[in-house]
Amino acid sequence: MKKLFLLTLMLCSVFLLAQKTKTKGVQISKVKTSDIRWWGYKVVKSEATTHSGFVKLKNGKFIFKDKLLVGGDFTIDMRSLTNTDLTGEDQVKLTNHLRSTDFFEVKKFPVAKFVITKILPSKNLEYNYLVYGNLTIKGKRKTISFPAKIRTNDRFVEFESAKFSLNRQDYKAFYKSSIRDYLIKDQMDIQVKLTAN
Repeated sequence: MKKLFLLTLMLCSVFLLAQKTKTKGVQISKVKTSDIRWWGYKVVKSEATTHSGFVKLKNGKFIFKDKLLVGGDFTIDMRSLTNTDLTGEDQVKLTNHLRSTDFFEVKKFPVAKFVITKILPSKNLEYNYLVYGNLTIKGKRKTISFPAKIRTNDRFVEFESAKFSLNRQDYKAFYKSSIRDYLIKDQMDIQVKLTAN
């Protein structure tokens, strides 16, 4: 009985030591402020046929390893998806339409997820990093990449992406009526600004 107790104690010590070693040097910075903007276009692209708006971040964090920014994960509240270029009834109508089963189906898929898998330095003078990660919308996961301007100081992070494009068809965000869907560009643009500490 005593030997069994000592064996169990030893195994627990090894497990705890392994966990401590695994997380040594890892620090987490939680997102404090966020601004996520979107733009959608009709086939005849002009100011009059461009819609825009925002979506809110539910929560997010950046991951540091030995004081180097190496990753992060972010949960987006798709129920907050809102149009801002229209007003009154038109705004409400488009916002509800985007949230409906015709597009992002937010009742069934209330959140989207983005997980950073890699951050590489870039020679671009304005956007000093290339960010790679997996974006999941409506249960469809795709690997994406985009340029970003990133500044860090200890655990503080200032993050601003360039405006980058997604293909809404990749995430099954389209009209059930294919004829009407042809009037909308597959490309939609996103820009993300975050601060974390």
